[in-house]
Amino acid sequence: MDNLIKKALYTGVGIVAATTERLQHSIDELVEKGKISEEEGKKVVDDVVKNTEVQRPQFETRFKKIVDAAFDKLNLPQGDSFSKMEKRIKSLEVKVGLLAKEVERQRIERKEAEKNNALDA
Repeated sequence: MDNLIKKALYTGVGIVAATTERLQHSIDELVEKGKISEEEGKKVVDDVVKNTEVQRPQFETRFKKIVDAAFDKLNLPQGDSFSKMEKRIKSLEVKVGLLAKEVERQRIERKEAEKNNALDA
């Protein structure tokens, strides 16, 4: 789950970076056309970047809460629970393998016993 959250956050960061680039391009065009000064354009971009940095932790917290709520609603394991389940599944797989071997061994013994009984009769 943490990997999923990281990917989503990186996607969000990528979107913010692309938006900032587009904003910078638009500001550059306004400066070239003389509609705003270079200082005003720089201030707008700096303000947006600063605001984004300030809001990022809040966004991450809200995003994690949303993802956690979705996992809870779907009754999906998270974090340590998931690791414990993986270990338990591996342990059960080993036990099933051992039981399958034991069943096969008993089946062979039964066949041999039946064969011996048939020969004795």
